[in-house]
Amino acid sequence: MTTFPLFLAAVRARVDEAGARWLDHAVSLAGAGGDILPRAYTAAPKHVGRAPLGLDATERRALAAVAPHLTVDRWTTDDAARCVLLLAAADRLDSDAFVRVAIHCYENGDAREQQSWLRAVSLLSDPDRFMAVAIDACRTNIVPLFESIACENPYPAQHFPERNFNQLVLKALFNSVPLARIVGLDTRRNPELARMAGDYAAERRAAGRSVPADIALATEDGRAAEEITG
Repeated sequence: MTTFPLFLAAVRARVDEAGARWLDHAVSLAGAGGDILPRAYTAAPKHVGRAPLGLDATERRALAAVAPHLTVDRWTTDDAARCVLLLAAADRLDSDAFVRVAIHCYENGDAREQQSWLRAVSLLSDPDRFMAVAIDACRTNIVPLFESIACENPYPAQHFPERNFNQLVLKALFNSVPLARIVGLDTRRNPELARMAGDYAAERRAAGRSVPADIALATEDGRAAEEITG
């Protein structure tokens, strides 16, 4: 099983009959071109709602088998439905056409639509072609939107260049986002990130401010924890 049938079944099991019919119809048209996909992408919560997705144990095991680094504990039914629509379109369109329509869904969406998109980006085909969008999303001042790319999301650790990954970690510290939520941080720690974390801690102390308790997670091995936190 891939993520497409898994999420399709999960959403259908959590919505009423009308919502399931709408989703099936939207999926059948997802690769038709024009503005069909973007319109369905926007309309998803009207038909499937925004309740927590809440996968059960069997669904979690199935997801872990096909997307082992993805956590969907904070996903809602419309997040999953939008993911399904994107995956359906990816299966039916050529690579260039899919990239164009997928980016259109992101760029023309509101903050909630963009949040759904970023949560699903690691599952899209040709994921490297969405790197510029994902990196740009890290510049947002909307914390929930930043969290959707920075937290419980394997995409940054898998695809971001070192410089951009380091900036994401520092922004998480700045916004009091727990570093433990950054997937793959332990595999992407590097000397420059440790230096940046140390400089950030020094600036905080000089200003009489507290240093984040988890800042040692940004060092290469955690041995500098006492030095960084002071």
